[in-house]
Amino acid sequence: MSKAGTDDNGAAQEPAVLIKVHKNDDGAGWGELILNRPARKNAITGPLGVGLAEGLRTLDADRGVQAILFRGAGGAFCSGLDLGAFNANPEPDWLGDFQTIWRSAHRALFECRTPIIGAMQRYAINGGAALALACDYLLVGERAFLQVGEVQIGMAAPYNLAWLNLRHNEAVISELTLIGDRIPGQELVRMGLANRCVDDDDVLDEASALCARMAGFPAGTAALIKSGIRSRLPETADQWFDRYVAAAAGNRVKPRAVQAKS
Repeated sequence: MSKAGTDDNGAAQEPAVLIKVHKNDDGAGWGELILNRPARKNAITGPLGVGLAEGLRTLDADRGVQAILFRGAGGAFCSGLDLGAFNANPEPDWLGDFQTIWRSAHRALFECRTPIIGAMQRYAINGGAALALACDYLLVGERAFLQVGEVQIGMAAPYNLAWLNLRHNEAVISELTLIGDRIPGQELVRMGLANRCVDDDDVLDEASALCARMAGFPAGTAALIKSGIRSRLPETADQWFDRYVAAAAGNRVKPRAVQAKS
């Protein structure tokens, strides 16, 4: 988890990422990984990236955790890069290290042995879409949408493309990325990008119930099956992501994500 800091007035701030662990009497259970910047629609910053990597590795190291629920605080998943933070003057101290920080976060997602159950409420946009696509099983709300909109603003989308190529065919990837429009919940299921679409008010309850059910499976079974699913990939996380980052190396557009207005 990222450590709590202070704002410009010296007031304490909560960590950008929270983790929770729910255990049964027998020690088996499930964890929650929560993007915790609700006032900014859980927009991505350096501290959020650090907290994401640390929190995920903490939960994955707990052998009593059989599933990880990945969600955003405040009823939304993730609105993409925090434009205000990236364009602040003076620059935040993490800005120069952001690419390394963000790679570490995606490396942790790639290497996680524990199944990750995504609960996508309202939206997952650009960099936030990559986090949703990284989930092993994704539940979405009926009025929620996912958008890989970088093409509309002249930016590359290396991590979205990396996760999409890991799991989906060229036709699906093209439909999602070449136009960059919003894809609503039911359509995400039709395209195979999400597993289930439920009423918006039920997303967290359904995802939590699934994680609780998985906590009752024989210890380590789901992680073992996930390992078997991923065994077809010879590359390490860095080898896999380097393919897509290298292809985007010529892109020099200053980050400005498509942001949700509500």
